[in-house]
Amino acid sequence: MKIYIKTFGCRVNQVESEALLEEFLRRGHTVVKNLQEADICLVNTCSVTRKADKDALKEANLIKRKNPKARLILTGCFARHGAKEILEKVKQAEIVQKENLPQNLFNQNIDWTVKEHQGKTRAFVKIQDGCTNFCTYCIVPFTRPIKTSKPKKIVLEEIKTLIANGYKEIVLTGINIGNYFCAETKTNLAALVKEIFALEGNFRIRFSSIELPTVTDELLEVVSKAGNKFCNYLHLPLQSGSSKVLKEMHRHYTAEDFEKRVQEIRQKIKNIFIYTDIIAGFPSESLADFESSVNFVRKIGFAGLHVFSYSPRPMTAAAKLPQISPTEIKHRADILREEDLILRQHAAESLLGTTQEILVEDLAKDGKFQIATAANFQKVLVPLSTPKNTLVKVKIIHALDGICYTK
Repeated sequence: MKIYIKTFGCRVNQVESEALLEEFLRRGHTVVKNLQEADICLVNTCSVTRKADKDALKEANLIKRKNPKARLILTGCFARHGAKEILEKVKQAEIVQKENLPQNLFNQNIDWTVKEHQGKTRAFVKIQDGCTNFCTYCIVPFTRPIKTSKPKKIVLEEIKTLIANGYKEIVLTGINIGNYFCAETKTNLAALVKEIFALEGNFRIRFSSIELPTVTDELLEVVSKAGNKFCNYLHLPLQSGSSKVLKEMHRHYTAEDFEKRVQEIRQKIKNIFIYTDIIAGFPSESLADFESSVNFVRKIGFAGLHVFSYSPRPMTAAAKLPQISPTEIKHRADILREEDLILRQHAAESLLGTTQEILVEDLAKDGKFQIATAANFQKVLVPLSTPKNTLVKVKIIHALDGICYTK
């Protein structure tokens, strides 16, 4: 059969789609990019914002219109809580929850491992799933409520295979990777990565987003001793620089806690770049709270921001509060995105004259350079002659618009 897969949302969704793609290929099927050629169209949905819901519905309707004979399956977070809406608007769609997909598609379970990452330079390994934090803005605990961790043995074998297949950077991902715990071996994240760092090969490990309270002293001690095998990068979701708003979001720290921990991390890991998520327009965010957030991100000196415009999500506590107008939310988000550009330029300039180990990933849009990623996640444009999919050291000589350049 010919299979078309469209994925929305987070890295976890992308890894899960990749695992399904590889399973289809192993069974002799063909994965196609043109939905009109497909026998099965699988849409892996996200629901972190209302826009994500709408994007999935738009894709499903496009498939229905352009390939009405295909089997249309929707799975993922929106398919879990929004099944009624989907079936009302796309009547021929099938809703299959992700845990049931392997049985539905292959008549057997799979271990959700990925070996090839078709066409990708970096490999992503899902080690954990689920969250029960119930932050008041977030729908994830309702769509992925069961916390699970991939057994240590399977994680290590998956990473060994990826190293053997030539991958130089492996990203550990999950809904909340700091909650990783292998019940069989009593292994937490710190113990897991210690074993990963001990594997042979020329590779480096990057964490996807990780929650601040789970960055333990034990974990910092392990990664600080890993040398070049650990990327000096963390993405620590903040969400607000106002302690009042953080409490109302049900985040388990204050702005002061966050600042103190970042200082400790920077003392432990040399030249680390720290990125963050921040939400603009949470319902109870006053103008003073918003100004606190802007001042806080400047004070911390993040290397970059991922800005979310608040979107009320079904079942969440914040959705029941009086809402800020969409116009004001957009205004606040625009201000934060301007700050992001400034922060990224400062981060890039801080590397002038330094030598960075980079991984060349792809051709730049203008075709004149290749795009590479430093261990600290800084994007670098390098000459076309720089070998792809290798870790090479380059000197940074220029920084423009948050991008670094070499000779």
